[in-house]
Amino acid sequence: MSYYFIAHIKIRDFNEYQKYLDGAEEVFKKFNGRYLVLDDKPEILEGAWDYTRTVVIRFRIKKDFNSWYHSTEYQDILKHRLSASECNTILAKGLSEEDEPGKTE
Repeated sequence: MSYYFIAHIKIRDFNEYQKYLDGAEEVFKKFNGRYLVLDDKPEILEGAWDYTRTVVIRFRIKKDFNSWYHSTEYQDILKHRLSASECNTILAKGLSEEDEPGKTE
């Protein structure tokens, strides 16, 4: 079962945010995550959207997410993202094949 880290980010300080980006890829590669979405201009279908970036990262197992997010390396750069932006982030559990909507036996 996969886990999805979803972040909606409103960047206020692009120079400070760049410090996060400068280290993010190197740290990320170590923990088996895969970027699925990195979009600065999604198409708004309903409601208001005042974020400047949307990110979705898939981890195959929760342990990989926890190892990445709580690692010393990530925490060292995370402070730049948090100080440069307003972020709403969640970890969502994906559906297993048995849980897929509309699936019949």
